[in-house]
Amino acid sequence: MTEDATNGPPVAEGSSSLRSRLSHGDEIVDPVTWAGGIPTAKGITPRVRLGRQRWFVLLWLLPIGFGLLIVAVAAAKGLRHTEAVQDFITRNPGTVVPAGARRSAGFPIWAGVQHFFNLFLMIFIIRSGIQILSDHPRLYWTRHSTPGRDWFRFQKPVPADPLWTAKDDSVGLPPHVGLPGIRHSIGLARWWHLGIDTLWLANGLVFYVLVFATGHWRRLVPTSWAVIPNSVSVMIQYLSLDWPLDNGWVAYNSLQLVAYFITVFLAAPLAMITGLGMSPALSTRFKSVSKFMSIQVARSLHFLVFVWFLVFIVVHVTFVFTTGLLRNLNHIYAFRDDSSWVGFIVFAATMVVVIVGWLAASPFTMRHPRVVQRVGYALIGGAEKLFEHVDATPGEYTEHDISPYFWHNGEYPVSEEYKALAAGGFAEYRLRIGGLVSHPRKLSLDELRALPHHEQITQHFCIQGWSGVAKWGGVSMASVMDLVEPLPEARWVVFYSLGDGPEHGLYYDAHPIEQMRYHLTMLAYDMNDEPLSYGHGAPLRLRNEVQLGFKQVKWVAGIEFVSQFSDLGGGFGGYNEDHEFFGYRQSI
Repeated sequence: MTEDATNGPPVAEGSSSLRSRLSHGDEIVDPVTWAGGIPTAKGITPRVRLGRQRWFVLLWLLPIGFGLLIVAVAAAKGLRHTEAVQDFITRNPGTVVPAGARRSAGFPIWAGVQHFFNLFLMIFIIRSGIQILSDHPRLYWTRHSTPGRDWFRFQKPVPADPLWTAKDDSVGLPPHVGLPGIRHSIGLARWWHLGIDTLWLANGLVFYVLVFATGHWRRLVPTSWAVIPNSVSVMIQYLSLDWPLDNGWVAYNSLQLVAYFITVFLAAPLAMITGLGMSPALSTRFKSVSKFMSIQVARSLHFLVFVWFLVFIVVHVTFVFTTGLLRNLNHIYAFRDDSSWVGFIVFAATMVVVIVGWLAASPFTMRHPRVVQRVGYALIGGAEKLFEHVDATPGEYTEHDISPYFWHNGEYPVSEEYKALAAGGFAEYRLRIGGLVSHPRKLSLDELRALPHHEQITQHFCIQGWSGVAKWGGVSMASVMDLVEPLPEARWVVFYSLGDGPEHGLYYDAHPIEQMRYHLTMLAYDMNDEPLSYGHGAPLRLRNEVQLGFKQVKWVAGIEFVSQFSDLGGGFGGYNEDHEFFGYRQSI
């Protein structure tokens, strides 16, 4: 056996070192070679489950909704002429003017500025969110992601192939719909989504402060139960096509008020809460929350909040254009109550900015992915670094919680080296541990099994969105650390795989050394009381439960303790970080 000259883990004689088998990755996104040349895969029309086996195609909602709208309009017109309904509308005309509203009539400049900024940010949040969902185009109410238990999907049923991977299950999106708009680009989509979310939340926090400091809250918060009958009245008036009198300069009508209140004070906070509910670090730490809001419940609720925002935007824009376009635009863009063209001109200018941003986002991302990654990390990296120091605690799950199906993922090892090891039952396998340690070791599976046994039942969080609970048996990384005694200058622990990544070059990933002593960080050789299978990482895989699944290196060949990772591969901390622009900190 030979040792790597750079203190990397030694490998079998006659082969190059593990370090030299790493690859750098490209600095631009080439759709032809992206993700190993993953072929185009179109999804299907979105559908929801009805009962056990039947699926409803959501496209049918268009004709059904149009038919119901016609019926509702006919019914409202008929009711509008009845004496009881006319009396009801007279008593409840639609707008409840709160005390002090007339003194503070109009819209402040800050509201208009934040309105535009919110709109601009939302286009990137929505597009990147759709891109993220397309990487695992299924939603569940169960904690696990067992095929056939999804309630929403826009992909075909999972095939019977036992080695079908979650990456195989991803779908592509039309250009300029997703961001960046190519299949399996979730790393870049997350930088957009989480980074812009940070700006959106900051904008929302400023809005909350100003809205309550200035009295503008009266436009958004119901102050009387009278909004309920007045909302019903407004709905009847809208549906009867004899619309209520508008006095939006002073106060919104009750239906608008309720819609704005739900959007600003319920949907927006729920978007943040459900987003954090998908964090592996937080979910495995705050057990009381994750008990009822698992990652899949969080994903489903996050999606429903997204649907609410889409419906709100469509309805909001429709009524802005149909209830007095010029006056409405003057309110929020020119801060005046008249029907001049000033507001429309300002609105048109802002739409140019929005359209340019929309069209430029994907091409810019493809040409400058590292810029997107750096800016995204500057915006969200601090929070991720903070959350990854939240040590997970054991005992959240029992054997009853083990998932009936645990997705396969990753590029399977196909080298002659791996085939020979597998054919011999891994009797010749040796785990190489080296680098900045006092006692480099090479350990067989028997020697690993002789170390203190560690067992845990934990939930796997894939960056693509699927999850599963499994029982892992093996040895804790704390025991490995005690065995090899890392030197004080060791700050990162690099795990090398026996398999290559999809664009060739050995798969690897770096983890902060402090996480190696977390209670739930281990090397697993058993899964659900059986030796690891080929698809799940035989003979050995990493489990670090505060990180996402792509960092749980499978088919582990060696471990190296290093002071920094800038000279490994592309220098970004892992294979997916080098090739697909993931972040080495991904605790949320």
